[in-house]
Amino acid sequence: MTLSIATYVIVGSLFAFLATGMPIAFALGLAAIAGLLVEEGFGIFEVLGETMYAGIANLAYVSIPMFVLMGAAVAASPAGKDLYEALDRWLNRVPGGLVLSNLGACAIFSGMTGSSPATCAAIGKMGIPEMMGRGYPASVATGSICAGGTLGILIPPSVTMIVYGIATETSIGRLFLAGVMPGLMLTVMFMAWALIDAKRKGYRFSDGGQRRFTLAEKFSALPRVLPFLAIIVGVLYVLYGGVATPSEAAGAGAFLTLAVVLIVYRLFRAGPVIEIFGTAMRESIMIMMIMAAAELFAFALSSLFITQTIAGAIASLEINRWLLMLVINIFLLVAGMFLPPVAVIVMAAPLLFPIVTQAGFDPYWFAVVLTINMEVGLITPPVGLNLFVINAIAPQVPTREILWGSLPYVVVMFIGIILLCIFPQIATWLPDAVMGPAV
Repeated sequence: MTLSIATYVIVGSLFAFLATGMPIAFALGLAAIAGLLVEEGFGIFEVLGETMYAGIANLAYVSIPMFVLMGAAVAASPAGKDLYEALDRWLNRVPGGLVLSNLGACAIFSGMTGSSPATCAAIGKMGIPEMMGRGYPASVATGSICAGGTLGILIPPSVTMIVYGIATETSIGRLFLAGVMPGLMLTVMFMAWALIDAKRKGYRFSDGGQRRFTLAEKFSALPRVLPFLAIIVGVLYVLYGGVATPSEAAGAGAFLTLAVVLIVYRLFRAGPVIEIFGTAMRESIMIMMIMAAAELFAFALSSLFITQTIAGAIASLEINRWLLMLVINIFLLVAGMFLPPVAVIVMAAPLLFPIVTQAGFDPYWFAVVLTINMEVGLITPPVGLNLFVINAIAPQVPTREILWGSLPYVVVMFIGIILLCIFPQIATWLPDAVMGPAV
């Protein structure tokens, strides 16, 4: 099969629209319409609405706004501040302990929200001024939180894992479990690098004047944090214990999180509650619009035989399967630098899934590898979302400094991918142990 003129129209118009700064959903939708118009004519307008609606008419998608609401409720409260302070009291005497506190807070907060930008914003507002005030370089203060925030799309609950599960018709519960061990592994690796960097640059001396917290003071910081951790454990229990479906678990988690936020932080006024629901609605609509437009884009690619041609070209490559995986990783890295994770997954997962499984790779393991690639995209130009979030929090720090501080963590992520390739059980052991081997 050869590619038609419409192929070049759809690809060229997509890049042109993205270059103007147009929202991703509109760029994908308009590029798809342009390609279909060239190939099919104006008759394609009869199927546009139906195709886009089919992209989001799935009951499993109910879990997305519920988890987004869960994250919005936590992000709107001082939960991030309390979590940060609790960890700081336990780690303040460790060399570079403030960096470890930030990374640990990012990991735990990720489990509460499932959102990288929310994690960056919540922990960064408290952590960056505190670190810089104690003498940490701006690049270290901003880069560690920028990188730590990426854990939001790997540690469950993860919206991107839900999208992958629906796009590839794989178990969302098993995907969540597959992300736990790699997420903890990356957290430990981030902390290990932070310790090495702290000892190498002598951050111990900046921390030497901190006060010593008594055991009572350390434990006094926990009561406000523990309810949120209990909710995470509860959601995972009902999900993996067979008590509820992912959508039901997400709904229960969102309700309990909202209730805890309102009671613990006494947010009884209408304003904060309206803001929580407004934030959740805006983010949910953005995600759903991307998914609907991506469905139309995928329909256009399939109708123009672009998907089939690319898949056939990749499948015909007579190369080692690990070299094939390297090619796929490079593709994902480049795509993640220009598009948000949800858009990349909705567009690429249906194309890559059969290729990966035919090559003998585990689809749940691949979901983790794909997600880590998307994490790298969140902290690399030109569309590194976490970079812009951190820059908005600390506008006095140049973007170049933020990027320079986050680059070591990019290397750590690459090492993490290599470890997953050598030891795939890091991702597959927990799902198999809890839910049995995948059929």
